[in-house]
Formats: sequence, structure tokens, C-alpha cells
Amino acid sequence: MTASAPEPLRRVAARVVLRRLAPADLRAFQAYRQDKDLGRYQGWVPLPDTQARAFLDEMSRAVLFAPGAWVQLGIVDRQSDVLIGDIGLCVAAAAHSAEIGFTLRRQSQGSGLGTEAVAAAIELLFEQTAVAQVVGITDARNASSIGVLERVGMQRVSTERAVFRGEPCVEHRYRLARYPEMRD
Repeated sequence: MTASAPEPLRRVAARVVLRRLAPADLRAFQAYRQDKDLGRYQGWVPLPDTQARAFLDEMSRAVLFAPGAWVQLGIVDRQSDVLIGDIGLCVAAAAHSAEIGFTLRRQSQGSGLGTEAVAAAIELLFEQTAVAQVVGITDARNASSIGVLERVGMQRVSTERAVFRGEPCVEHRYRLARYPEMRD
């Protein structure tokens, strides 16, 4: 797989589809990425349309699971075929673990779609890479993300003080091991 000819991605779950982001997603992408409250605990910041379009174009061609590089996948409502969020995945440089982060537009929250999408992304990581574990890090105040991580079977392994966007906070680190015997 190369940047010029990426392998196609389409992971279909019961109510969501994971697929590559595309420049045609600009309107839906910007609708939730411009929501400052939604982005409060996220590593991204709202972008002007030209930068967002360039980002979507880059993600449409990005190499999947390249060690040390983040890739964003689109979360699409299977019924309406509308982009409702995205999931970031980053395989560690040593390729032993991967980190996951996710955003879901407000009107799609609270119905299990985020949990379904994150579970599908974790399955994809375990199928397509040799990572031994997937890690999720979230602000302790982000109850929605904590709920998703716990519903997909991740276990809290640590809590630490941190600084995020110049502000002190507390972060929880969650982990899901590939093999059950590693989960204790």
C-alpha cells in the first residue's frame, strides 16, 4: 500500500460505516468540527474551509496504520450515508500499541453509534496490524468518552495530572489488550 494507491477501506457495522474521509465530506465535517464545545477535549481545533479541505484530501490518500502517523477515518451513518464523526488512529513507532481518539457530532451521540464505531475501529486495528494493545486517553471530565471506552471493553490503567491546551486537567488512560490473557 502506498500513499498514491491506498488500499480501499470500508468497514460496515450494524449502524455505522468506517471509511476514508474525502474532500466531499467538507460540509458535514465542518458542521461538527466547528462546534467549540464538542472540541473542548479534542486534540484538533476548528479549521477554515481551505485547510479542512486539504486535511480531508490528505486523509483520503493517507497510508493506513503507518507507525508513528495519525490517520483519521470517517464515521458514516449507514442509513443516511452522512458523515457523523471521525476516528483517529495512530500505531506507535515501535508498532506494539495504537492510540485511538474519536469525535461524534452532537445529534448522533447517546444512541450507541460512537461505541459501535470505536469497536469497529479496534477490530480493524487488531485485524490489520500486529499491535498488542489499543490505548485511549481522555480528560476525566469527558464522561461521554469514558463511557464509550468502557463499553468497548477498555480498562482504566492510570490517572495522571496533565496540561492540555495550557490548562491543568486530569487524564485517564484506558487500555484494551489483543489477547485476553494480557487483559489482567
